[in-house]
This record gives sequence, C-alpha cells and structure tokens, in this order.
Amino acid sequence: MEDLTSKECVPCEGGVPPLESEEVEELLTEVRGWELLEETQPKIRKEFKFGDFKESMGFVNEIAKLAEKEGHHPDIEISYNVVTLELYTHAIDGLHENDFILAAKVDELAEE
Repeated sequence: MEDLTSKECVPCEGGVPPLESEEVEELLTEVRGWELLEETQPKIRKEFKFGDFKESMGFVNEIAKLAEKEGHHPDIEISYNVVTLELYTHAIDGLHENDFILAAKVDELAEE
C-alpha cells in the first residue's frame, strides 16, 4: 500500500461520495493520534502541543504553506500553546482520502 505522505491531494469539487465507515477506520490506522468526530458530518481532529505561542504560530504557518500546496485546507484553532486541527471535505460534507493525506503530512511537519 502506498504511504499517504507520498500521495498528493486531488481537487474535490463534490460529485463523489464521502468515504464509507470501513474506509475511514482503515485510513485512521495510517495516521497517528487523529480522532474521528461524528457530529453533523464526519471529521478527524488532532491537538498538537507546543512550548509557547511562537512555536504554535510557527507550526500553523507551516501548515498554511502545506495546505496551499495541497489545495486542501484544515480548520485551525490556536490557543496559546495548543493547535487543534479538524479535517473534512466541505464539498462532499464528509471525509475523503485528501483529509488523511493532509493529516499524514501534518504529522510529518510536527515531527520536524
């Protein structure tokens, strides 16, 4: 199986079904520490903790560059030394492989 970090996000303008729950469960095993939220639509979320606000903002700026490159953008919440990301594909109101590709790449950024 191809590693998620070696894949690129593909444009998703809708017209494709969201991932089935079995696919979501399988992809969750390929990302570290992301939790599945099932509110109005399924999302994945993860908190990242840093030493201070400056480190948090540096991480957010790197995520912004990555998101622009991939053409897929997370919802970001910043609270001093905690950055919380939520991913889902707005165009299909659910989860797409893109969400997991970006999650895996964000995890790589966090390790650097």
